[in-house]
Amino acid sequence: MEQEISPVERTSGPTSVRSARELGAGSVEAELVYAIPGGPRPVVYMYPPPPGVPRLSGEYHGVRVRIEDARPSTASLSLDVHGFSLHAHRSALRDGYDADEVRAVYYPEMERLVREATGAQSVLVFDHNVRSDAKARSGQLGVNEPVRRVHNDYTFESAVRRVHQLLGPEQAERRLERRLAIINVWRPLFGPVQDTPLAVCDARTIQSNDLVPIDLLYRDRVGENYNFAHNPAHRWYYVPEMQADEALLLKCYDSATDGRPPFTAHSAFDHPEVPAHARPRESIEIRTLAFFLTIFLRSAALAEC
Repeated sequence: MEQEISPVERTSGPTSVRSARELGAGSVEAELVYAIPGGPRPVVYMYPPPPGVPRLSGEYHGVRVRIEDARPSTASLSLDVHGFSLHAHRSALRDGYDADEVRAVYYPEMERLVREATGAQSVLVFDHNVRSDAKARSGQLGVNEPVRRVHNDYTFESAVRRVHQLLGPEQAERRLERRLAIINVWRPLFGPVQDTPLAVCDARTIQSNDLVPIDLLYRDRVGENYNFAHNPAHRWYYVPEMQADEALLLKCYDSATDGRPPFTAHSAFDHPEVPAHARPRESIEIRTLAFFLTIFLRSAALAEC
């Protein structure tokens, strides 16, 4: 049962983005890595594991899927329907590898973008990641490799725990009386992205039995996110030739109980037609808490997507 104290917030449509024709877009068939459910609970170390211990446990398999060109649908894509949306946004950020500049320049930009795109009352940026295969493998601090595994960054339980960690128990419980969402913003540092783009699943095609929880082991805490088992019903999209002045918003958690998707799945993938001269993908992703006015009563029904 819900009590509405304001109109249901609507996710605004994306602003104008370049057309598929301008950017040479096209759907592809490529391999995505899915979890195989049924074994011991998977674990991934978020720091170098002890000697002889694999960084990632669990069983996985590559599945060849069709990944649709999202550009022809950008005007209709919605966080509250599909779980993702594409927005034109020119950033003043000059160096995505400078953490101080990211916090000073990029965090406020992303707060405004998410607030305008979702209609949230307020937005808090709380984390960011920079990803580059080459820089991560060379050992550059603060840089991670793209995640080539179908996943969502939070589970229902770990999202609520993260809110408590960020806000403290009293403020978290007060905030969780109203709608709260975790929205990621994914953007290339340089465009166009031709190597290792990001695939995103239409949230409407995800079922509850697709979810495979995995523990994330940090030095000081244990997190949790979802791997996904393969489901032929999954419908995948990507943004061909994505540019640095475009931002992809991904829903990673939503406390709403009115039928909106609580999250979607995403994964980096190796594009089968990447040009030989393509610049390796470098990207930045921001995690935000979006606070709304609407009150929803939390219930066990959240566990059904």
